[in-house]
Amino acid sequence: MLPEMMSDLFEGAPLSVSQLNAAAKDLLENRFAGVWVGGEISGLTRAASGHYYFSLKDAYAQVRCALFKHTAMRLAQPLREGAQIEVCGRIGIYEARGDFQITVQEVRQVGLGALFERYERLKRRLEAEGLFDNALKKRLPENPQRVGVVTSLAAAALRDVLTALRRRAPQIAVTVYPAAVQGAGSVQQLAAAITAASERNECDVLIVCRGGGSMEDLWSFNEEPVVRAIAACVLPVVCGVGHETDFTLSDFAADVRAPTPTAAAELVSPDNRVYLKKIAQYGNLLQYLLQQYYQNAAQKTDFLAQRLHHPKQKWTQQQQQLDKAAQWFQAAFAGQMHTKQQRVDWLGAALSRQRPNVHEAQQRLEYAACALFQGATGCLNHAGQRLSKQEALLEAISPQSVMQRGFAVVRNQKGEVVRRAGGLQAGQKLNVLFAEGSKNVLVAED
Repeated sequence: MLPEMMSDLFEGAPLSVSQLNAAAKDLLENRFAGVWVGGEISGLTRAASGHYYFSLKDAYAQVRCALFKHTAMRLAQPLREGAQIEVCGRIGIYEARGDFQITVQEVRQVGLGALFERYERLKRRLEAEGLFDNALKKRLPENPQRVGVVTSLAAAALRDVLTALRRRAPQIAVTVYPAAVQGAGSVQQLAAAITAASERNECDVLIVCRGGGSMEDLWSFNEEPVVRAIAACVLPVVCGVGHETDFTLSDFAADVRAPTPTAAAELVSPDNRVYLKKIAQYGNLLQYLLQQYYQNAAQKTDFLAQRLHHPKQKWTQQQQQLDKAAQWFQAAFAGQMHTKQQRVDWLGAALSRQRPNVHEAQQRLEYAACALFQGATGCLNHAGQRLSKQEALLEAISPQSVMQRGFAVVRNQKGEVVRRAGGLQAGQKLNVLFAEGSKNVLVAED
């Protein structure tokens, strides 16, 4: 069919240069779509825009190549002058200059083509089985107490993880499940370490990690036993293998992919600085609330203190009332005696006017006066005795006298008098008022 197309192009009127270039571009793009071309990088330059331009050559020829910025950002390794690579992209002609070139869309190192094919084949099969399904992904714990790490004891990735955890959350315990991360036997060791961590189930989250390297160095994390062990792990798994541009099948099987081991440690650990800031904020709030509570309590205490009267003050008031009562009684008795004396004098005068038997009347008068004096004296003595008894009784029941006999007044922290022991609790603070002084006490256990 190609000869027929060529013959059709050159029949009839001649073509313009732009028509020729457009036809050649269309022919190349349709005929060589998906072709991989291998060779050595030559004349590599990087424009200010971030695009790369170079030639791909072998011993006999070369072809111009353009690698645009958005494609270059996806490369696992940067391009190097003289490196042997294989490229795949749109093969055509840059019409403005008529230059034959490849617009590169994919790049792989020479010798890795078989690995890439194996990688893609296994990825499609496991993806079809649902091992990479997002619905199966487990959430990472917010505050893990113990973190498991699957990596080599000699790996720099382990030091990076431990350093990040010690910086962010030194309280988190770390359990290392050692395994070789490349080379012979590494696949079996990695799968066994992940399985052991899952079976022991002693950690809250598991980190599977190693540092950067070539695709061959990271290949153990593309092997099916390792990928299946990660997918079957009962613990949430964070995979931090290689650098940010490296993607392994373990990344797809893990619950969370981290671009680096350090980033994996940061993903599983809370930042203590955030918690310390929150604690400081809560501390300030608590201090404010305590200050408000103290001020309210102080005002309430002052208000209650104004209403509280000391027992001695009440006793003094009662003593004053008693003195007033005694004075009133004495005044009333004196008035009554004066009234009676006036009546006696009036009767005596009336008697004198009637000229009675003076001698007999004198005797009766003396008798009456003696009786009156005795009655008044008896009445006065009786009233004095009653007054003494009332005073003694008042003195006996006054709070000060009661406390002098060994009694005390017990109050709670609110100033209320405690009358029953049943309402008290162990450790409760009380105030005991004695006849002289007071003490704060604590209620002990029964």
